[in-house]
Amino acid sequence: MTTTTCLVLEDGTRFDGHTFGAIGESIGEIVFQTGMSGYQETLTDPSYAGQIVVQTAPHIGNTGMNDEDEESRRIWVEGYIVRDPSRVSSNFRSQRTLDDDLRDGGVVGISGIDTRALTRIIREAGAMRAGIFPIDARTTAQLVDLVRAAPEMNGLNLSTQVSVSESYVIPAQGDSLGALAVLDLGVKQATLNHLAARGFEVHVIPQSATLDDILAISPVAVFYSNGPGDPSASGRHIEILRGILDRKIPFFGICFGNQLLGRALGFDTYKLKYGHRGINQPVLDKATGRIEITAHNHGFAVDAPRDGVVESPAGFGRVEVSHVGLNDNCVEGLRALDVPAFSVQYHPEAAAGPHDSTYLFDRFRDLVLAESGKAHN
Repeated sequence: MTTTTCLVLEDGTRFDGHTFGAIGESIGEIVFQTGMSGYQETLTDPSYAGQIVVQTAPHIGNTGMNDEDEESRRIWVEGYIVRDPSRVSSNFRSQRTLDDDLRDGGVVGISGIDTRALTRIIREAGAMRAGIFPIDARTTAQLVDLVRAAPEMNGLNLSTQVSVSESYVIPAQGDSLGALAVLDLGVKQATLNHLAARGFEVHVIPQSATLDDILAISPVAVFYSNGPGDPSASGRHIEILRGILDRKIPFFGICFGNQLLGRALGFDTYKLKYGHRGINQPVLDKATGRIEITAHNHGFAVDAPRDGVVESPAGFGRVEVSHVGLNDNCVEGLRALDVPAFSVQYHPEAAAGPHDSTYLFDRFRDLVLAESGKAHN
């Protein structure tokens, strides 16, 4: 098979391979994902907006695609790279092939390259800009210039691209605890399902909402979702969250929501060298000593003291780091002690991934009930 497509990194590295998915070209930040399965959930996770994803597992696509495992309304990755795409789909739930969905979604991909060598480059040099292009008369140098002209992830606010434009409501399952305001910064469907299953009437609200819009539904709690982009570029969402904390409305944030809570509390955030992306990341819950295997998708992290209790630089009382990553000691969770707020950096909805962390949705429910009890006393 002749090579028809090339991958070019901003450092000048080039790989020639085969067209996979849509025909065309695409530029974004190249990152690697270490999950052995769950590629459909990865592709439809809005947190991957703006990124070209490399699957480190060599054989992808064997179980096809279906309507049940979609985590959002479309595929979000900017580009997709696999070594050996499956030639057939063989699963009783399969409705389409992966290649079909990539083409229908206009997602440009490349296959047949050494993804192990590519992953090593990203690990050593860090996440960088890259482009997938058809092989034509343009030189590698010309393609590198195109890649370098694209914006870097630092400073990008991508929530406007992935959020819903209109609010909608998911009814609570069982007895309702009341309205939960979910600020959609790139939320996954599995997260919403878990929240509704805990008795919340889930109000999914666009990222453009104001604090008044959120307060208008009289929420018993507020939730900030996962999502793409640089948390330092989301100043408006941080100020909204400070308004929530001032009113002592219970708050839970995951992934991007964890980073925004960190900044709302007065801590800084920073870009990781190559991020955490996969469904096999070990995290320590400092309160219990329990080690969880967790699902991650983030390129930024909170910069806060790992040990002991500290004062919030923004004046919200005492704060502690509740969870740490065991691979690199990264902050993986925050807990405020004087306002009802906590967050984790990983994805407790576990789609796709291990189910070690779904207890966090129960912890959130318990927090809301406890605060509700205080209000009635």
